[in-house]
Amino acid sequence: MDLNTINAIERPTSRDMLPTWRAGDAYLAGGTWLFSEPQNKLTRLIDLSTLGWEPLQANDKGLEIAATCTIAQLDTFSAPPAWIASPLIGQCCRAFLASFKIWNVATVGGNICMSLPAGPMISLTTALDGELLLWAPGSGQRRMRVADFVKGPVSNELRPGEIARAIHLPLAALTRRTAFRQVSLTNIGRSGALIIGTLDQKGAFVLTVTASTPKPYQFRFDALPGGNELTARIDSGIAGNWFDDIHGLPAWRRDMTLHFAREILAELGGGAR
Repeated sequence: MDLNTINAIERPTSRDMLPTWRAGDAYLAGGTWLFSEPQNKLTRLIDLSTLGWEPLQANDKGLEIAATCTIAQLDTFSAPPAWIASPLIGQCCRAFLASFKIWNVATVGGNICMSLPAGPMISLTTALDGELLLWAPGSGQRRMRVADFVKGPVSNELRPGEIARAIHLPLAALTRRTAFRQVSLTNIGRSGALIIGTLDQKGAFVLTVTASTPKPYQFRFDALPGGNELTARIDSGIAGNWFDDIHGLPAWRRDMTLHFAREILAELGGGAR
């Protein structure tokens, strides 16, 4: 879609070339949502793709994902053999309601900052204890867990003029066993529930609930809980805050979440990978 209110496009090549933020600005990464509907309040775009960030950097501390890394780039990442959680990357990439054209343009940071309940990059980075690096206007920066960043549909902790620079996935999270479940009302529909379980080498269990709720929820246990205990924790923690839209009623989302939670518990408890 043409954005006919835009009268300027900035293409900085370094942080010190970023223009001063003003009303009517928007940062442009993939632009898959930005160009999908009218943006009548915008007058200037600031293109982040010209900053030249390395999409993926793996080291002994984990994986650094640039906010401008595309879904296609992330999906082709070849993880070290010890990173047994890495299959989760491909599973979450394929949870997108998106064509290959979107895959090659849409970015990891854009999906997180859009903060839709069904955003699978939110699911992935929350489940693997992802931490966002946020650049403030000028030279400041701060870090925040993705789980705390997303507040609800199209609502997050991003401040005016801030840029999502990168997402860090720690090594400890990448060496956990994982179990993944996702469902949509139709074969190519938006996720109605996306549930991920992780189990570390000491037996600590974490269940991450996304898509069925307006924001991510996590439930942590020092050891694998019983099925009834897990169900009770989910119900009390979410406290009826199930998402409700055309892609699924709250009662159905709750039922699928609890069903998947028990399946994940059985899978990780039984030793299957």
